[in-house]
Amino acid sequence: MEEAIRKADVLIEALPYIKKFHKKTIVIKYGGSILGEEKIRAGVLEDIVFLSFMGLRPVLVHGGGPNISGRMRSSGKKTEFVDGMRVTDQETLNIVEEELQNLNDIIVKEINELGAKAVGLNGKDEKLIQVEKKKAKIDLGLVGCITGINSELIKEELKKDRIAVILPMGAGKDKKVYNVNADEAAASIASALEAEKFVLLTNVKGILRNPEDAHSFLSTLNINEAHGLIEENVIQQGMIPKVKACILALEKGVKKTHIVDARTPHGLLLEIFTDKGIGTEIVR
Repeated sequence: MEEAIRKADVLIEALPYIKKFHKKTIVIKYGGSILGEEKIRAGVLEDIVFLSFMGLRPVLVHGGGPNISGRMRSSGKKTEFVDGMRVTDQETLNIVEEELQNLNDIIVKEINELGAKAVGLNGKDEKLIQVEKKKAKIDLGLVGCITGINSELIKEELKKDRIAVILPMGAGKDKKVYNVNADEAAASIASALEAEKFVLLTNVKGILRNPEDAHSFLSTLNINEAHGLIEENVIQQGMIPKVKACILALEKGVKKTHIVDARTPHGLLLEIFTDKGIGTEIVR
């Protein structure tokens, strides 16, 4: 009986959030090593399906870095990164797209098996993700910098109560296809859709003031504080592009951004539907 009451209390706590976010768009970025772990992926996709059935409009943007790097190794091709971006020649681009498409097909299939309706979208098609060649200190090859998003294409799918699952490739005016950073793609899509929330799923608890001290967890930051922590080297390595993606989304109109540990069971739901949340939120 007590267990049943506790569950009812949880639902009642979620009610104001369900009402507040009804028909609102939430963009979720999911990638890295956690995407390849089936148990974690099953939990994340369950949460996304739950959001959809609760009347929210989730959009999922996924990467696939470890899959791509694994495929590169097995094919004997060297992987080179500059400032977190994969140097991409045509052969590498073909591998990137094949691996991303394979992951996209798996995610769409698994969402559909959970009873929701999902549609896979490739960013290079129908001007979904518009890019130009990215400028950097060395030539990155076929790496794109985002110049525009065809938000209407995504909105049409959301109106049909479909979960849009987007892989980050882009097309340029030069008719070439480009590799696109998944965090950047997700932030740009969240901005174009004027999303209520932008959630980055990762494999760490969130942002720690001291990486060695679990008790130094930061539950809330604003943009200025986030910039300061990057300058102080508190935010380092792989967390930097994630925080910068959150800042980009906020500066272009997204209301709130969140960095959430996907390894926490139902972490996505806890962050959105409970008073305290579990991750780090970055606000304007």
